Amino acid sequence: MPRDAIELTRRLAREAEAVCRHYLSNGKRQGRYWLVGDVHNTPGRSLFVRLQESPKGPAGKWTDAATGEHGDLLDVIRESLGLRDFRETAEEARRFLKLPRAERELVSKPVGPAAPAGSQEAARRLFAISSSIEGTVVETYLQGRGIAHVRDGGSLRFHPRCYYRPDEHLPTETWPAMIACVTDLDGKITGVHRTWLDPDGFDRVRLGKAPIDTPRRAMGDLLGNAVRFGVVDDVLAAGEGIETMLSLRYVLPRMPMAAALSANHLAAMLLPSGLRRLYIARDADAAGETVLAVLTQRAADAGIEAIALSPRLGDFNEDLHVFGLDGLRAALRIQLVPEDVVRFLHGSAVPAE
Repeated sequence: MPRDAIELTRRLAREAEAVCRHYLSNGKRQGRYWLVGDVHNTPGRSLFVRLQESPKGPAGKWTDAATGEHGDLLDVIRESLGLRDFRETAEEARRFLKLPRAERELVSKPVGPAAPAGSQEAARRLFAISSSIEGTVVETYLQGRGIAHVRDGGSLRFHPRCYYRPDEHLPTETWPAMIACVTDLDGKITGVHRTWLDPDGFDRVRLGKAPIDTPRRAMGDLLGNAVRFGVVDDVLAAGEGIETMLSLRYVLPRMPMAAALSANHLAAMLLPSGLRRLYIARDADAAGETVLAVLTQRAADAGIEAIALSPRLGDFNEDLHVFGLDGLRAALRIQLVPEDVVRFLHGSAVPAE
């Protein structure tokens, strides 16, 4: 192992739990170990990371009981972000550790060029350097939208000073932002969606968003992909907006969901293999009607049952905000297939994560 890799591995091991919470956010601590599905941050319990040095080995070492694979925290960073080589992995580790310049020079190779603006790589790096939404203005924003319990499955993060450029002629600004990862069907991050927020909290005029012209922007490869909440088995609910799908997930925390971010992207969203039933959470507008028709036909062609979920107002976040949790639950009960009422709606007060 290169000398700088050994040094980075040693430093990461000192912060093993913080590394796991950041890069394996779909897992949880149990005793002296961090448990998660695999090194790609899939929910589950097959992979365990040792958080403290013990007679069994050093902190930071992991083993996947399902595959027999094993490695260290540099491997976790590389695989969870889909990085290509040691240079990228080492630089990401240095950013996470916040090494001063003098220390970077001791453990690093020359830093490569910055990722192209708007690229998949830039999106992955932004998500990686963002942190948990717990206790941040992101939680305040979502609670202001009526989403009291955020069941995001690790798809949302917070960045306190996310760059915002009004246009090419004006200087770059920084605002706090909700960062949502866009992934493909294999769970690889292909892009991110940014919602810049008001640092002073929820504002009813702007609904908590920053006072800028375009407080929502996405970058990376979006076509066919989505912001995903939960792991798909045979049933999926899909819609346009993040807040729309989080509102539904508040009521149906066990149902996997996907936010495609726009009507056009929802119509083109790739459907997982093995999917048996697709709930289409349409917005109540002309674009929503078009998407419903297109996606219903695509689902039928793939042998998937498609069922529309229709809001009483403009979208399901508006319904939640106006009618409350019980009102939205009652409206969904009559739109779900009976077996899914039992499977997903009954006992929905129990957290899914």
